[in-house]
Amino acid sequence: MGFWDFLTNIFGTRNERVIEDLIPVLEEVNSRESDLQKQSDTQLREMTSGLRLRLVKGETVEDIMADAFALVREASVRVLKMRHFDVQVYGAIILHQGKISEMKTGEGKTLVATMPSFLNALEPSEEWLELAEKRWGEDWDKWIFEP
Repeated sequence: MGFWDFLTNIFGTRNERVIEDLIPVLEEVNSRESDLQKQSDTQLREMTSGLRLRLVKGETVEDIMADAFALVREASVRVLKMRHFDVQVYGAIILHQGKISEMKTGEGKTLVATMPSFLNALEPSEEWLELAEKRWGEDWDKWIFEP
């Protein structure tokens, strides 16, 4: 066994270390699944507005990532009849981080992309914020999040 093999046995491969860092986010996404299954479609839409409001109030996309990804997973189950597997959630986190996630044909790249796409679409633009403030003032809890 060579020196590099020895180090790999102790510390793991680079991919294993990356995945290990993603486990807490995956666990958060998975922990929300049963609660979201009990919600109506209307309640899920309201949760989307709530996520955008959290961003307006100062949270970051990283703060809401697990909630957003869990919401996308549930919406996907309802609309597409397709549930994101854990490895697809890992891929979504990696894409959100601006990294490349290699996947073979048929492993669900399109489904993976829905999670970071939704998360990043929640962040309101400056123009939207100006219009919302003109319409609803600073009473953020009453803001209606229209497309």
